[in-house]
Formats: sequence, structure tokens, C-alpha cells
Amino acid sequence: QVQLLESGGGLVQAGGSLRLSCAASGYIISTRGMAWYRQAPGKQRELVATIGRSGSTYYVDSVKERFTISRDNANNAVYLQMNSLKPEDTAVYYCHILAGDYWGQGTQVTVSS
Repeated sequence: QVQLLESGGGLVQAGGSLRLSCAASGYIISTRGMAWYRQAPGKQRELVATIGRSGSTYYVDSVKERFTISRDNANNAVYLQMNSLKPEDTAVYYCHILAGDYWGQGTQVTVSS
């Protein structure tokens, strides 16, 4: 059974930082690209960043230069370092394997102004 467990969310002031972690079990993530998505209240889930098997990355324009996605294949984990957080970054953040319909339960990030 594939499980993705996100952690690291919380309440932070604007300008602060958080590091999200995603621990995978039941799936060897080194074989796939990985992604972080987010969903704000009343909005659709949106892609935030992806990282390929080779380490190539993609970021949505709104988080470029502020967020960094990384992976640790040895520990079967993916991370999202979020700096210079803004209130508009407030959302539930989800980890996703870029193959199949595998999602974690999400971790809440709230940025206060």
C-alpha cells in the first residue's frame, strides 16, 4: 500500500520560512518524478513544484526564487523549503507521485500578515 505522509506545516508570519517533508512508503520514489501541490480555501488544487528523477526542477511563477524542492532517494523522501512566505501561500500542501493517483493527507500552512 502506497502512503505519503506530509509534515512540517504550521503557522508562520509573513517573511518567515517552513520546510515541508514528505515520507513515502510502499513505493520507491527514485523511479518517479515527485511534486508538491497546494489548495487554498475555495480554490482548486494547484501545482507548486516538481522534481524529476534526475533532479530537474520546475516551479510555478508565484513561488520561484522563494521555494526549493529537493529529494532524498536514500530516505524515500521529498522536501519543500519555503522562504519569504506570503499570506497568499496559505493552503494545504500535498505531496504527489507523478504516476498514478497517489496523494498524502496534506499539511496546513498558514501565513499571517
